[in-house]
Amino acid sequence: MIVLFTDFGLHGPYTGQVKAVLHQMAPGVPAIDLFADAPVGNPKASAYLLAVYAAWFPVGTVFLCIVDPGVGGTRPAIVLEADGRWYVGPGNGLFELVLRRAKKTRSWNVDWKPERLSASFHGRDLFAPVAAMLANGEPPPGQPRDDSADRRADWPDDLSEIVYVDHFGNAMTGLRAATLPPNARLAGAGRIFERERTFSDRPPGASFWYENSNGLAEIAVNQGRADRDLGLAIGTPVEIVS
Repeated sequence: MIVLFTDFGLHGPYTGQVKAVLHQMAPGVPAIDLFADAPVGNPKASAYLLAVYAAWFPVGTVFLCIVDPGVGGTRPAIVLEADGRWYVGPGNGLFELVLRRAKKTRSWNVDWKPERLSASFHGRDLFAPVAAMLANGEPPPGQPRDDSADRRADWPDDLSEIVYVDHFGNAMTGLRAATLPPNARLAGAGRIFERERTFSDRPPGASFWYENSNGLAEIAVNQGRADRDLGLAIGTPVEIVS
């Protein structure tokens, strides 16, 4: 399957145009919408989401990843194979955590060019066709690259800030819950949050943090919204309190 991970948003033509290319070039291959609302123009926050959510998909999955504020600029277009899964997108740090956590990786610089390449929509014109090629079993259309190129060594293994706010207003951090002490508390936006197992362990209106279904530490309000009620947003710093 081809999995879309983009910051295109839930409205407008962009996802539809990308899917039209996939349908034409890889007919019969399912295209799955994972994120259409990844942190806008924020490859760093998106990298922590991608690394966690990609793990739920089987070997052979092709991830079409477009969070590309430098579109049309000097950033490279790359293909990455990590633990048997394929990733297509910009070389801007978006794949940093996938690379870091994988046991086996290979990557390529994409040198294929379509007949028409717009300056501002490489997702449709470049990345989608390459993803379709891979889904059809074709080799990466480019030359092998050094996996150590363009790395973000200064990015932490776990990011102590909010990286995503979901439809319910729950605020995901870039922290894997398994890396935190069992009784750790989180602090953010001037509040301290105790750990709970799930929503019903706290009364309505109470805030807390828990390990979400994908293993990230997430701040929530039972029957409320962490973004509205607590003032949390993408980029809000979170501190681990012992």
